[in-house]
Amino acid sequence: MAADRRPIAIALMGPTASGKTALAMEWAQRLQGEIVSVDSALVYRGLDIGAAKPEAAMLAAVPHHLIDVREPWQPYSAAEFAADARAALETIAARGRIPILAGGTGLYFQALLEGLAPMPEADPAIRATIASEAAEKGWPALHAELAQVDPRAAAKIKATDPQRIQRALEVFRLSGKPISQWQAMPARDRLPFRVLKLVLAPRDRAVLHQRIESRFDAMLAAGFLEEVNRLRDLPQLQAVDKPLDLPAIRAVGYRQAWEYLDGAIAEAEFRDRAIFATRQLAKRQLTWLRGERDARWFDPLADRQALEAALALFLPSNLRTG
Repeated sequence: MAADRRPIAIALMGPTASGKTALAMEWAQRLQGEIVSVDSALVYRGLDIGAAKPEAAMLAAVPHHLIDVREPWQPYSAAEFAADARAALETIAARGRIPILAGGTGLYFQALLEGLAPMPEADPAIRATIASEAAEKGWPALHAELAQVDPRAAAKIKATDPQRIQRALEVFRLSGKPISQWQAMPARDRLPFRVLKLVLAPRDRAVLHQRIESRFDAMLAAGFLEEVNRLRDLPQLQAVDKPLDLPAIRAVGYRQAWEYLDGAIAEAEFRDRAIFATRQLAKRQLTWLRGERDARWFDPLADRQALEAALALFLPSNLRTG
């Protein structure tokens, strides 16, 4: 059998607060690797404390990619991420270094590793029209319209998810074909890398919940609410009619902080809602990860020796240590 000559990459996947960032840093420094963030919040400038963005010292110690690539009022699709991440991986490999993918955004991982189904590109004019209709009638009305033309897509998309409603209607209006039909087509542009997929997830869900709660309290102590206030003061965000519809502001924690600063909820309720939303995110991430058949699962603390063994077996002999 011919040797697999594809370049290698390591994917550290897992729910939020499972320890991916710390392990990615450790391995990147040991292996002379570079980190490619696979996180839909870290792409936005200004989302730092609440998104658990690596600190300046970490960014200086190890090259990072796909962090701070958009302003919080700008869109960034999974297709754009896949193209940008693929370019980053190819550049890293060309330098003879190992790309380490680290994050928990399932759609980003899918788009990069498996490719996306062919689909019409975004059309600014149609998007603007849909946004105008939403401002007049509300997103639930547009969700009802989507249910008429594409009931399969509408069943999967919540009436409170304007980004996905807009995209589904945009695709239908552009092509006359429901987005669910496009999504059923075979994916293209599978990533030409050999990828070690490792899932970091505490076996005891209570441990993960405690990590989420402790981390959020640490974010509050570090000035998370002040960070959100700085975002609210940006003229570009003040010009947005419904900032809570923006993907950046809908990130867990940020939406709840925004509502608290608007006076819509009390401080104690804000904390409880933010922690609950983060737990729900972790639950969705774990559900997605269970469908990753070629991924190996490890408790980041209890299984550290086995985790290192999995890495050693994957690496070329010249990169193995110990």
